[in-house]
Amino acid sequence: MTGKRIDLPQGTLDLLILRTVALEPQHGWAISERIHQISSKVLQVQQGSLYPALHRLERRGWIKSRWGASENNRRAKYYELTFSGRKQLEAEKTEWEKLTAAVAQVLESA
Repeated sequence: MTGKRIDLPQGTLDLLILRTVALEPQHGWAISERIHQISSKVLQVQQGSLYPALHRLERRGWIKSRWGASENNRRAKYYELTFSGRKQLEAEKTEWEKLTAAVAQVLESA
């Protein structure tokens, strides 16, 4: 790994957050760490991007939040997927798969 930061295409962060909280409710730091770990440390979500995205997703009704205690017994806001969010996740996942397949076709044949 080169350590070079890779910027996410616009809208991708929302999809990654929806997918991450679909597994189980998680607090902000855990969401960021989960994305970092699952992406083999390629993607690093900055707090300045994460929290506005969480607020945006919550305003749209795709996630909801509640306060709880973190694994180190600190107060943390947990985010979880709503029914509407689950539908949105499936729609965005389908669109993402279409997009990446189309880009791959162009890269392989152009």
